[in-house]
This record gives sequence, C-alpha cells and structure tokens, in this order.
Amino acid sequence: MSSPKERLDAIVEQGLCIGCGLCQAIAGPEVVSVEKVASGYERPVVLGRLTHETVDVIYDVCPGTRMEGLPGQLLEPSTSVDPVWGPWRRITRAWAGDPNVRFEGSTGGVLTALGQFLLTSGRVSFVLHATASTTNPSFGERTISFTHAQVLDAAGSRYGPTATLIDVDEVLDRGEPFAVIAKPCDVTALRNYARHDNRVDELVKYWLTMVCGGFATPDFTNRFLETNGIDPSTLTSLRYRGRGCPGPTVAEAPDQRVERHYLDYWGDDETQWSLPWRCKICPDGIGEASDLAVSDTWPGGSPDRVESEIDPGVNAIIARTVAGQELMEAAEREGVLVFDGDLTPEVMNELQPHQRNKKLAVGARHAAIGDAGRIVPATARLRVEELSATVPVEINRRQREGTLQRIDVGKASEAPPERIR
Repeated sequence: MSSPKERLDAIVEQGLCIGCGLCQAIAGPEVVSVEKVASGYERPVVLGRLTHETVDVIYDVCPGTRMEGLPGQLLEPSTSVDPVWGPWRRITRAWAGDPNVRFEGSTGGVLTALGQFLLTSGRVSFVLHATASTTNPSFGERTISFTHAQVLDAAGSRYGPTATLIDVDEVLDRGEPFAVIAKPCDVTALRNYARHDNRVDELVKYWLTMVCGGFATPDFTNRFLETNGIDPSTLTSLRYRGRGCPGPTVAEAPDQRVERHYLDYWGDDETQWSLPWRCKICPDGIGEASDLAVSDTWPGGSPDRVESEIDPGVNAIIARTVAGQELMEAAEREGVLVFDGDLTPEVMNELQPHQRNKKLAVGARHAAIGDAGRIVPATARLRVEELSATVPVEINRRQREGTLQRIDVGKASEAPPERIR
C-alpha cells in the first residue's frame, strides 16, 4: 500500500497539482509546505508526519483530483444552463466606471472595480485575492485587501504559479465576511473545502473569478526573459498585462527595463502557449462554481497586435447566481461598472473559442488518463460526459489517442517535489 507521502506526491507526479496551496492549509505548514521546488513550480513538500486521513481530505478537495460546478442549492429554477458555458442569469459587456481602474486592470478592470465596491459598500470586510509575489516576481502570491487602494495595487493578471489558498485556514480564523477573487480552480477548491469546514459557506459572501486559459510554465517565462536579455535570477518586477487592454508585458531588473507586446510573451495563437498539464485537461476554465465570471472579449480569443494598442478594455461578465447578478447590477447603478449590451452563450463561444473547444475535448482527455491507469479527476455538474457525447467519434478518438501519447512520452509527468536547498 502506498504511504501518505506517496499518495500526495502522486498528484504532483501525474501533473494534476495546480499549486493552489490548500493542502498546506489542511495539513498544517509543519507537515506540508507549498513552496517553489526544483521543477520551478510551487508544490507540496512533506516535512512532518502525514496521515492517510489527511490525504483523504486533500484528495476530496484538491482541484487536481476533483472539480465541481455550482453547488446545487445555488442553482435557481430561473437560471439558464448552457451546455458549454454552464449556469448563467445574465451575460453583459462591461468595464470599470473609474477610468484609472479600467486602465490599470487586465482588461476592463471589472474584477478590480467589484473588489473595491464590495469593500466600500460594506458588504465584506476584506477581499482574498492575488498580487505580484514579493519573493518571486514572475509568481503571484496570496494577499488580503482591506481598502480601495489595496485592491487597485493588486490589479493585473498573474500568469505564474500562485498559491492563493495557502493559509485559508488562518483567513477563516478571522471570523469576518469576505470575498474571494481567484482562478476557477481555486474557487472550486474552496467550494470543495466547504464540505469539511462550514465556516467557508458562512464567511465567503461572494465568489468571483476570471475566465482562465491557464498560466505559463516557469520555463516558458524564463525563456521569454532570457530571449529579451534578462537573467531570471535578477528579475525585480514582471507585469504581464494591464495599463491598457491587454497592455504591455514589462520586465524589470537592476538597470534594465524591457517592454514587449502581450503577444510577444504568449505568441500569436494558442498553439504557442506553454501551459502546465493540469491546465490542458481542465474541465472548468470558465468558473462554473463562482457567482460571477469575468472574461476578455477579443473576437477569436486573442487580441490584434495593432488594435490592442488602443483598446481601452471591455470585459464580459457572466452572472451565475442570484447573488452575482445582484452584485453586478448594484455596481452598475452606483456607477462602479458601465454596461454595454447583453451577450449570449453563442457569442461567448466566438469570443472564447479555446474554452469551448477544451470543454468539448476534456471528456476524451480524461478517458485517456484512465486508460493510462492514472488518477482521473472526478467531476460533477460540469456536463463533461454529455458534451463528449456530442463530439464526432473520430475527433474523440484523436483526442484520446493524442492525450495517451503525451502521457506515454512524459509530457503529463513531473518529478517528485524536491525542496530547493
């Protein structure tokens, strides 16, 4: 029988860990430490006595082993459910009413504006979200914002490893109502954790997320820096986007500053993206477990090199719950947000085609994981099997065989997490 450490390491070794940090909060930092390891990712390192009981809880909540959609009790009868985009009550174009927030934000500043509104309206005491890491500038790190200014300081996407839930037990210990703004996998992990800690549902008043295409592998970011003449070990700041839509990618080191187009970092199409394996098999990049999910609105899913230079930024907001719809409409009434026309799931397919395509492919990809005798992520209320059944047999076969081939050649595997000495 595998040991508790071997069971936890298996999540990492099979490419399922996303580095959210929740396993550290569950086991305690003296037992499991989520930190940057030799692979360049943030991964759980076992330091103390880990038990099977603790690992059982981790497997039940880890977004690498379990992804679920909106809890059933939050799905009102009047809520529509799209096969791809899931529950939705309203979808609309929007941006921050404050021009500075709109400029600083990743797209139209909507998540930043909503975080500020939640604080200034007294709906929550603080916002749990992410900001640029103070120790690894290409990473993100968990932050708590109590003020309008603090939320703005953390604006902008983070496309590096970010352990948003690393100390969520301590956050819950505060006993104060708060909002979460995090990646869809982080939101799902915290929803999962609510089954083990009833304080989650009691204290988390709003669940906000971005429609997420994944984050970059550390090696990919390091190659970008090196190609532009910056030694990654000397990096002092990396702004992936923002200050326009998408805004430039700006890297800084002592006596160096490099500014490049967003597409110089990611590439001109998604075939050039370098993502962790976990992102490639993600069943929910669209934030189905959230109250609100916020996305880019580029036709075809990517900005134009010329037009993006003058794009002030427009988000799409998907309200999934009554609470989410009430929040966005209250923010619009107060001038915090500006709305610019409602959308449909069909339009979202045009704006986010990679999300639609991955949602249709993920069933076959998960089947291949099972073929390889690996841990198959459990899913619920994400319609994975139903969507897979709509895909032509030949396309499903190619997806399944291609995924299995990637597993066979090691593209879905990581070395056991090794602490950097």
